[in-house]
Amino acid sequence: MIDESTRPDGGNGRRPTMTDVARAAGVSRALVSLVFRNKPGAGEETRQRVLQAADRLGYRPDTAARMLASHRSRTLGVMLTVHQPFQADLVEAIYPEAERLGYDVLLSATAPSRDEAKAVEALLSHRCEALILLGPRAAADLLDELGSRAVVTAINAREDATRLDNVRTADEAGVGQAVDHLVALGHRDIVHVDGGDEPGSAERRGAYRRAMDARGLGGRARVLPGAHTEQAGQDAARRLLDEAELPTAVLASNDRCALGLLRAFALADVDVPAKVSVVGYDDSHVSHLAPVALTTIRQDAEEMARHAVRLAVERLEDHSRTPQQVVLDPKLVSRGSTAPPPR
Repeated sequence: MIDESTRPDGGNGRRPTMTDVARAAGVSRALVSLVFRNKPGAGEETRQRVLQAADRLGYRPDTAARMLASHRSRTLGVMLTVHQPFQADLVEAIYPEAERLGYDVLLSATAPSRDEAKAVEALLSHRCEALILLGPRAAADLLDELGSRAVVTAINAREDATRLDNVRTADEAGVGQAVDHLVALGHRDIVHVDGGDEPGSAERRGAYRRAMDARGLGGRARVLPGAHTEQAGQDAARRLLDEAELPTAVLASNDRCALGLLRAFALADVDVPAKVSVVGYDDSHVSHLAPVALTTIRQDAEEMARHAVRLAVERLEDHSRTPQQVVLDPKLVSRGSTAPPPR
């Protein structure tokens, strides 16, 4: 709560101004302006004194006025899909990087009743200077059309889109690590539950087939249709449970699907990993919440978010820069859901 005695208005309800902050901190108004715009010219001790004075007075910069004066919104619009834990991890990491670079963040979500086009147009209508798309499902030509209208960065977009920056994980390497891990444990009967038409699913599906083939297991490769949801994992598990014999390992297209597999196996009293091993993909925060800690392929959400924000800001500051593809290395995280196959 603000101490009324410290307010320059004497508690009469007037909104504190930058001049009030300057007076309270014992510096010039120009110096206060430099501090709030993250510009050089103020030492760290002075900067902290200004910020403390502003906090004490309850002063907040007038963002709308600053936008009108500069003709810029300094806002990054982020499109995400609700109920996707990995995208929530990305958003959490986008905020501090955007703030560090002097940008605000505006979110717009897709849902069964709200497609990507509506989510994107909402961001553009709010004067977002650049867009960051998390796992867009749009075809490459639609992404390129959007990239010709605005500065666009995507995380895990289709690789053949050329008019936007794209940050992704090397899925070929990630799936290869998962298959190598299972093969090293002794598994040969490894089934893949794919992600249907979800972002990244086609790449992971193809990587699984190539990984199995490269290890002499191409004839045993098997893909079950799925999606990036717990329900898809449960449905795939029930299908496997209806068969005469379970595979010894299942590689899911993402962590949510893997959690569905774990739940269905638990309800059927199938021991994971003693009877069947399960591997996910993402290492989202939900991978730690499973009854059996999930072995998964880690995508570095923090690093992906930092790259996405920096690429968007670089393009805003230099429109001549051509779009880039940033490919990050995945990492296998071995936990309790994998073990050698039963004898």
